[in-house]
Amino acid sequence: MSDTTTWPGMQFGIFTVSDITQDPTTGRTLSEAEKIRDTITIARHAEDVGLDVFALGEHHNPPFWSSSPTTTLAYIAAQTERLVLSTATTLITTNDPVKIAEDFAMLQHVSGGRVDLMLGRGNTGPVYPWFGKDVRQGLPLAIENYNLLHRLWREDVVDWEGQFRTPLQGFTSTPRPLDGVAPFVWHGSIRTPEIAEQAAYYGDGFFANNIFWPKEHYQRLITLYRQRYAHYGHGSPEQAIVGLGGQVFMRADSQQAVREFRPYFDNAPVYGHGPSLEDFSEMTPLTVGSPQQVIDRYAGMREHYGDYQRQLFLIDHAGLPLKTVLEQLDILGGEVVPALRRELAQGRPAEVPDAPTHAGLVRAAYGDDVPRQAVPGANRGDNLTAGSPYQDARPAAGAAFGVSAQTTTGAGR
Repeated sequence: MSDTTTWPGMQFGIFTVSDITQDPTTGRTLSEAEKIRDTITIARHAEDVGLDVFALGEHHNPPFWSSSPTTTLAYIAAQTERLVLSTATTLITTNDPVKIAEDFAMLQHVSGGRVDLMLGRGNTGPVYPWFGKDVRQGLPLAIENYNLLHRLWREDVVDWEGQFRTPLQGFTSTPRPLDGVAPFVWHGSIRTPEIAEQAAYYGDGFFANNIFWPKEHYQRLITLYRQRYAHYGHGSPEQAIVGLGGQVFMRADSQQAVREFRPYFDNAPVYGHGPSLEDFSEMTPLTVGSPQQVIDRYAGMREHYGDYQRQLFLIDHAGLPLKTVLEQLDILGGEVVPALRRELAQGRPAEVPDAPTHAGLVRAAYGDDVPRQAVPGANRGDNLTAGSPYQDARPAAGAAFGVSAQTTTGAGR
């Protein structure tokens, strides 16, 4: 078995959206080459300061550079030893599921199992016609494409026919997943209950990137996911696998943090020239202040969402210079994350699964005297047998997703 590292109950890390934005305090804009090099430096430093995860987004338009996340993550894998490498997000709608299956299985092998991925529809409508797709078919594409991807990783030979791509006959995706275990999948959404339903149906993780809207919006999505996860027989609602986004900027003095971050916030491409920094910080988890303020805010997240498995922070966008981002990482790794590990471990029920890892998924698949229910990602319906409680759930789920009987056969696994 390749990955023998045991992670704590929760994983902490950072994600980047790969924007190239002018620094409003200097007027300088990095080149693509500079920004790519800086991102690799940031990922290496994330491991150095003791973080668990580095996640990279996917975009195909300026001002973003990350059009090929697996290429970048493979390079980072070669320069790190324990960092889990993920995406935020892989576009399940416009990428061919055959290519996703191949690319991430390969990344599994070259990283020694230190990889998972987050699937989503993305937030850039024009990307659909660039890849020959119709944005009006976004949800059906997400459902059908993942149905195929799920099978490609679990069946050595696939016969398949759907609506949006040519049929497959006797097709084998290569390389096969490392240790015979597919990468763990998070389904990412900020607004779509159907994606929460999809994550629950397959027993996958659900990632709510709650950096834009008030907590009540994400509570509804996460509650739905937990309820449906239990409905499909994967465990109790508390055993569902949840990840959260976050956003912070820290200095020893909170007033200094606000003064320094304000020009970046005011000119950020996503929310610049909109709500004030103060209003946005009140409505969302954006926390600009001292390390203790960040600790207090994020230690309280489980009061809103329940115990969860992964917390990622956005810290490198809006033109912030590399020196500042590395300083933020030093604070995260040195002060904030150790405190959050302690806080969120207190009172954590024993039945709440740890964060998913390749090693945990291998144990779930092959036994090793590990109870399946206690292992993240277990009981996902991967080996359904006659009389299994999952069998009754699959036809209803297939109908809910608009998946035909032909497509559903062997696909809810």
